Amino acid sequence: MYVRIHEADYTIKKEIKIIMNYKELSELIYPSLEHAPEEYEAIYPPRDLPEGAMVTRLGPSPTGFIHLGNLYGAFVDERLAHQSGGTFFLRIEDTDDKRYVENAVETIIGSLDFFGIRFDEGVTGTGDIGNYGDYTQSHRGEIYRTYAKKLLSEGRAYPCFLTEEEISAIREKQESEKIAPGIYAGWSKYRDWDKNEAVEAEVVSKIKAGEPFVIRLKSNGAPNASAEETSRHTVNDAIRGELSVPDNFLDVVIIKQTGIPTYHFAHVVDDHLMRTTHVVRGEEWLPSLPIHVELFEDLGWDLPVYCHTAQLMKIGEDGNKRKLSKRKDPELSLDFYRNEGYHPAAVREYLLTILNSNYEEWRIENPDAPAEDFRFTTEKMSSSGALFDLDKLNDVSKNTLLHIDAHELAAWLKSWSDEFAPEYGYMFADMDHLADILDLGRHDARPRADLVYAKQIMDFISYFFDESFEIKDEYPAEAAADAEDILRAYLDSYDHSDDNGQWFDKIREIAVSMGYAAKPKDFKKHPEDYKGHVGHVSTVIRIALMGRAQSPDVWAIQQIMGEEKVRARLQAALQ
Repeated sequence: MYVRIHEADYTIKKEIKIIMNYKELSELIYPSLEHAPEEYEAIYPPRDLPEGAMVTRLGPSPTGFIHLGNLYGAFVDERLAHQSGGTFFLRIEDTDDKRYVENAVETIIGSLDFFGIRFDEGVTGTGDIGNYGDYTQSHRGEIYRTYAKKLLSEGRAYPCFLTEEEISAIREKQESEKIAPGIYAGWSKYRDWDKNEAVEAEVVSKIKAGEPFVIRLKSNGAPNASAEETSRHTVNDAIRGELSVPDNFLDVVIIKQTGIPTYHFAHVVDDHLMRTTHVVRGEEWLPSLPIHVELFEDLGWDLPVYCHTAQLMKIGEDGNKRKLSKRKDPELSLDFYRNEGYHPAAVREYLLTILNSNYEEWRIENPDAPAEDFRFTTEKMSSSGALFDLDKLNDVSKNTLLHIDAHELAAWLKSWSDEFAPEYGYMFADMDHLADILDLGRHDARPRADLVYAKQIMDFISYFFDESFEIKDEYPAEAAADAEDILRAYLDSYDHSDDNGQWFDKIREIAVSMGYAAKPKDFKKHPEDYKGHVGHVSTVIRIALMGRAQSPDVWAIQQIMGEEKVRARLQAALQ
């Protein structure tokens, strides 16, 4: 086989020709560490929480891109922890130093805070809070070394000096033999260093010389075994039910050449010491589950409850479901929702509709209840792909904003504008006036649901402000020739103190006096008898005042604008 050892290939120096045991090797690699494993167990004791309380964590990587999947998982984490009286914490998993992006941690914290994700412990903008930190993995190197040393001392891990070139050659040979790729039993001469004096000497020599190496887990599984021969474990997934997991046979790297742990190793150590009870993560981690099961077993720890969420999907242009793509779908990035100005409550409300299949039914029965009253369960989560629909988010957002007080909504819009669109600053000079605008039509018998997200809202209400008022639509063809006469007659008859009925009676009188039908149905029946109908006349007025053919009730808008602005707009339209 490729790694057959020929003792003649090595020059053995007598002074290092010794017989070491596993413990001695671990001492050679890690001669002095601050704490022993049992001391860390005391430093991070089991949490004092009520029975059934769940401890969850969000562990994003600081890569500069925080996406909808992070938020999706965060809502699961938060609900499981807080509705059970448990703890939810933020851990920064920055072991992949090649992908680290400057200021990414601040972006993560800011984005999650924007969407109302509240942590009990973990990394914050001003330092860690909680007794189970440090909550940044790159700061926990001593802890990982301690447990790597434990595995080395028990013969469950080994130092491996294979180069990239050697690994590539191994992979090519495995491909030619049509067997499973990877490093496992029979493919690294360093795996059984204690069984070959020459290899042992080489290992000791290389360690003492400071040559780079990784530490690999010494897997228990049988490589290339048939399905019948492979041992399996039963793992209870809170979303997917019982999973049959095969033994891991790969000697995965647990400590890289840099001394930094891999995700596989770091998350196992941290989830145990931080006493995580439920690990929520995407289904892309399912193939790694055998590795994690073995690491927990080798370290003598109980496995947390894994919750592998379904991938976020959308309907593609071909009508088929596909995974949301960072390249194709801007809505995957949380920056999209922040920049557009989706209210956190709307996003949270929508995500709950795709997280739990019974949420929409609950919401219909409890229209005014806070979302936190809903009993979230992993059993109601999809395991086959969660369908994301931006149009449905917009519909949910309209209904959600209806239940937010206008003054509260105005304050939120101001905070959004201050950060993302300061050019709208003029809209916030009078916050009571803005609240009146936002409240327009929301308390009618059939409430208007016109407000969707901040950018859309700013455009929707822009006609109230002279700084952003513009004529966007043309007068209706039926009344365009009479537009000036209609506006002059309206201005002459305008009385700001008229109620809605009196106001519309005057418009009807103007319409009839100028040859327009008093009712649209009359014009529809006998179009030859009229120039148009009263709706065409009122649209001329609407466009002069609002610049658009569609808007909420004109009388109500005029009451908010005030008489001075109404008259000024009409005069401007007549010039």
